[in-house]
Amino acid sequence: MIVGILKEIKPQENRVCMTPSGVDVMKANGHTVYVEKNAGEGSGFDDNMYIEAGAAILDTPEDVYKISEMVMHVKEPQPSEYDLIRKDQILFTYLHLAAEKRLTEALLKTGSIGIAYETIEDKNGGLPLLAPMSEVAGRLATQQGAKYLERTFGGRGLLLGGVTGTPSANVLVIGGGVVGIHAAQVACGMGANVTMLDMNIDRLRYLSEIMPANCTALMSSPTLIRELVKTSDMVVGAVLVAGAKAPKLITRPMLSTMKKGAVIVDVAIDQGGCFETSKATTHNDPIFEVDGVTHYCVANMPGAVPLTSTIALTNATLPYAVKIANAGLKAVQQDPGFAKGVNYVGGKLVCKPVSDAFGFEYTDLDTLL
Repeated sequence: MIVGILKEIKPQENRVCMTPSGVDVMKANGHTVYVEKNAGEGSGFDDNMYIEAGAAILDTPEDVYKISEMVMHVKEPQPSEYDLIRKDQILFTYLHLAAEKRLTEALLKTGSIGIAYETIEDKNGGLPLLAPMSEVAGRLATQQGAKYLERTFGGRGLLLGGVTGTPSANVLVIGGGVVGIHAAQVACGMGANVTMLDMNIDRLRYLSEIMPANCTALMSSPTLIRELVKTSDMVVGAVLVAGAKAPKLITRPMLSTMKKGAVIVDVAIDQGGCFETSKATTHNDPIFEVDGVTHYCVANMPGAVPLTSTIALTNATLPYAVKIANAGLKAVQQDPGFAKGVNYVGGKLVCKPVSDAFGFEYTDLDTLL
């Protein structure tokens, strides 16, 4: 198969979807790889490194889309790319369609095949291609939240872990998945008082066993969230409903009860955000304030640490990319978890959460294979 690696064009998105080592593996499996000029530059991989791995360099995204049977990205296609996507071409990337009706409509019109990293499941129901970026985003959430608690940025002027004789910050992490665990681990390591919320009792038992003594895991409820936000200095939104829009867990009235200068970090912003007042921001302009509370809602958080993120992403996506290149869409037939990654085929939505989000017609993937 001819595989195209595209340069990211979202603001301050410095990741690339495949390292030169990944190209080497694709070549070893008999595939041809084209890389857009300077695609890896932001992650520290120059064009010569890709050439040495066996790829050819193309000057423009138009060139990559025109020649490739499968194109790979990190983030969803931007409006300037919609007309470049060809019928039956496979698009393999993070899509997050349930949060973007315009993107969903545009991609359906192309007649292409969209396989989303974030909805592929492993045999245990986990999200193996979302996990590495969730790890990065969770750790960054606490790192960024701690920074914006500084008075310089309008925060409370509070050190997350305090020092001798001073109080530590109260950190609330909503969601006990990969993002939540990594956010809480960093906050605990910095000495904060951490509370984690989740809806799954088995998950809470697990969290109680693995988390440090300064972390308390509780069963989530609207009432409990409403009470805890009043005393929280930082809130990390780490909820995920695979492929669907995130639920709104902190409302505008609840926000008004929070401390002035508190910080909320919405890691679910790619899926529409889990706070009512959230709106997507960029690394160039990452924060805004509502009712005296700082909001950090950057939609591509791992793009801030592209070297770490690109290596971690390639480690996770490469085995799936090889399978697609080897067999095309048929690669998903024997793997139900892999099949869940297919969001649309030739103008038909085959991902139920996306069709439910917009009231679009749903088609069972099995009828198309």
